[in-house]
Amino acid sequence: MSDAIQSPIGPLRSAMQLTLHTRQALRIWQGRPASESKTAIMGFLGFAGLIGRICHDAERDDPYADYWLIRIEEKLHRCKVELTHIHLEVDLLLSEVPSAISAGENFSIRPVSLPMFIGSPFGFLALYLLITYDGIVRRLQHARHVALIGRKGMESRIDEASYVLRSLFGLAQQYKFAKVTRADFAADNERAREAREAFGELPLAVLEGRRRAEFAPRIIRGRRDDARGFLEEEGGPVWYGAGPGQTSLQAIPQALEG
Repeated sequence: MSDAIQSPIGPLRSAMQLTLHTRQALRIWQGRPASESKTAIMGFLGFAGLIGRICHDAERDDPYADYWLIRIEEKLHRCKVELTHIHLEVDLLLSEVPSAISAGENFSIRPVSLPMFIGSPFGFLALYLLITYDGIVRRLQHARHVALIGRKGMESRIDEASYVLRSLFGLAQQYKFAKVTRADFAADNERAREAREAFGELPLAVLEGRRRAEFAPRIIRGRRDDARGFLEEEGGPVWYGAGPGQTSLQAIPQALEG
């Protein structure tokens, strides 16, 4: 018989990079930190970290976190429909280019490559929306370049697409940590009563765990959150940064053309 394995196998990971071609998409990626004159704006990075927090809470059997994952998943689906509609409108606009003109896709001559790790399916669903948004902006800029749309029309459509993503991030920002589990509700203890008072009643199917988001994490019962935060755990939700030879986040605005 072989010796028992002393150390558990760690989580699977793969090296991934995101390539962005427009400044507008980069701003959605980064968000904006708060300053004396401006409020903070959540970007994709903030959303990815927050959705990891919510998934962590849902994994710990918090029914309110499960409810929020359902809401966010539904919002992700609506955002996909809205961006697809905008993308089709831009495609229709570009179809007006005469057939005598042959033009390829417009890409930045110096795109930004961002190394990353996203530990949540919801993060990937949002990432796909960001990639679609980047493509919409590129194609709108191309449409303006070939005189199919004016600047105001281009900017209006870019703003419309930007709002789709901002509204997703804004919804996630409303999440509050309830510090409660389904076991608390089963016991009808003080923690459950305080949660009901603060956050309202949950749909019965959600409370009983019969209704969950498609990509909700597996529930691990009998564990409570560590006050230090789950980002310190080995399987944390998101990692991003610059590796050797990569463009740092601080240098991105200067590196990106378009």
